[in-house]
Amino acid sequence: MSSTSPVLDVQPKPSLEFPDDPLKWEGWSKYKADNLYERLCLDPRAKPGDEQIQQHCTALLQWWQKKVRLKNQPNTPMTQLLGRGIDEAPQHLVQARMQLLDPARRREVDDELAAHAQQETLAEFSKYVAFSLARRVLTAEAEANLSEFGQRNGLTEEQTRACIEEELKRHKAKRVAPAPTPAPEAALGTEATAEAEKEFKYILRLSKLDLGDATLLVRRVFVTIAESMGINFERGEHLLEEYLDQAEFGSATPAPSIRDPRAHPPVPHAVQPAPAKPTPTAPAIPPVQPGMSSAAPARSPAEFVSPTGAAMVLIPAGEFVMGSDAHDAAPNEQPLTPVTLSEFYMSRHPVTNAEYEQFDPSHKRKRLSGAGPNHPVVYVSSLEALKYCQWLGQKDGKTYRLPTEAEWEYAARGADGRKYPWGNQEHRGDFANFADASTTFPWRDPKLHDGYPETSPIGAFPLGASVFGLEDMAGNVWEWCLDFYHPLPGVPKRNPRFGSVGAARVYRGGSWKSRFTNLRTKARSSDAANFASTDVGFRVACANDLIE
Repeated sequence: MSSTSPVLDVQPKPSLEFPDDPLKWEGWSKYKADNLYERLCLDPRAKPGDEQIQQHCTALLQWWQKKVRLKNQPNTPMTQLLGRGIDEAPQHLVQARMQLLDPARRREVDDELAAHAQQETLAEFSKYVAFSLARRVLTAEAEANLSEFGQRNGLTEEQTRACIEEELKRHKAKRVAPAPTPAPEAALGTEATAEAEKEFKYILRLSKLDLGDATLLVRRVFVTIAESMGINFERGEHLLEEYLDQAEFGSATPAPSIRDPRAHPPVPHAVQPAPAKPTPTAPAIPPVQPGMSSAAPARSPAEFVSPTGAAMVLIPAGEFVMGSDAHDAAPNEQPLTPVTLSEFYMSRHPVTNAEYEQFDPSHKRKRLSGAGPNHPVVYVSSLEALKYCQWLGQKDGKTYRLPTEAEWEYAARGADGRKYPWGNQEHRGDFANFADASTTFPWRDPKLHDGYPETSPIGAFPLGASVFGLEDMAGNVWEWCLDFYHPLPGVPKRNPRFGSVGAARVYRGGSWKSRFTNLRTKARSSDAANFASTDVGFRVACANDLIE
């Protein structure tokens, strides 16, 4: 009696029952990938054994076998989506299985992948170094942080050092020693320097420069003028930033000193009364945190409803330190930057399909499979999001816009330095929607379940609300901000918009595709302004000066 091949005997475990709908996962499309592990939906870092390789191959062959019947329906959308995979996938899958089960060939594959991963890590590290050299200087502290970050991500000390040296040459940057601490009795500068600064400020006023015109090139021109007048580079930049802040927002109030908020735990304040009729999933306005305004002006209601029915929540004025110096912080989250914000409004939830489709009914065809009207809208670029804000303002005369990056971070974390909107609790499936066990991403967390393989309805995670009662600030969908990406300045700012022009616009918060660590309130990411994806949406902010 002939025995059946072991491969055919192996039945896929429940975890290998891939979604029947190809729109719900991307693994099916990898059947021709150069990475043999990727063809079989395997993570090489997990070092899968022979049995697991066979199981995955069998499960994928069974998945494709179910699609063979579609060959008789060539004009259906599903058949056109799968394309030649119906005929070609089995051959490529079996080829991947055979090569990975050959020990010699597998060693070659692993070596190739390791070399490729090393190149990618170096390329990513080079970007972080470039961010840190935006001002063409590198302090000893910044270099130490970069080196630690590189080694934490698998690079050797020699590799990080070589990469930093290469970027220093490429950007024509230089290392600088820490500035000496001036003696207490020392004045800000000599009389001549004070006179030069006064003259430079006069030149800035005459220029009528505003934030919208202050491109990197224009900024460099003005800083060069300052240097030619005897003002050092950093002081010239500071005076320019101070002028731009005053030009856009008026005179700045005293800014907080830079400090690690985790070293100063908040002092409890009295709990404020909750709104008369809170929504079912929305917590009442929480206690006022240190650094926040103790009471909102009487003309500013705690909440109002936008023309599309979205709840707009008052975020009190306050101070906080933007960025992070934690051990797991990325270099682009530094240096720490003190920020002072006026009060503003922000929507309690991301903009939903139902809300956005009031603006653009044709967008309904872009919904994810299974996403209902109360799921966050996706496939929206930042340019489309800005048009939505403009349309919304025409409905009731208010000033709607995307939140600035500083406003978004403050609304997510408050003033007490919390790591996530809800606090510091790690790896919880009941706080946010992220890449959990129900997804097929190599970086998913196989031990946690949040209940949703893709986007979730807004308000599905009330335990994950921020200190101000905003929900879905972590996970579900990334959220566009108003700023274009620029390095954090490291000097006190009031109502900042860090970049009005640039190559990439910031989005924040992580998504259903993200690792848990990307849900941190301080994690920064960005992409082209016209970028749109299945996991990027937005929420709106509103100035408070028109609220009645």
